[in-house]
Amino acid sequence: MGKAFRRHHISMKNAFAGVRWALLTQPNFRVHLFFSAVALIIGWYVSLTPSEWVLLVFTIFWGLSAEMMNTAIESLSDLITREWKKEIKIAKDVAAGMMLTVAIGALVVAYLLLIPKLLGKLP
Repeated sequence: MGKAFRRHHISMKNAFAGVRWALLTQPNFRVHLFFSAVALIIGWYVSLTPSEWVLLVFTIFWGLSAEMMNTAIESLSDLITREWKKEIKIAKDVAAGMMLTVAIGALVVAYLLLIPKLLGKLP
């Protein structure tokens, strides 16, 4: 049992190191964090319902996770080769497309959740 906990501890330590690395080295990750903070502040201001909070927080984590997956795919692709290869370009483009799709989805969620309530607070 102790061996399993130690392995789990090491896995968690590595996971937090990955999040820290993304935060310190990836400008797009920090941009997503900034807009996430803005969305959370607006959500607090407009008094989201508990189910709306779940949707907003899930969307934030979905976006941050997609950004980290995009970064991982780019890093692995660069490890394989720095030369131009059609397959590497496809992998990087599809990963970037995934991030774009998630970002558009997050904007739609933010628009549907926050804008009507924010407009309702205006005088």
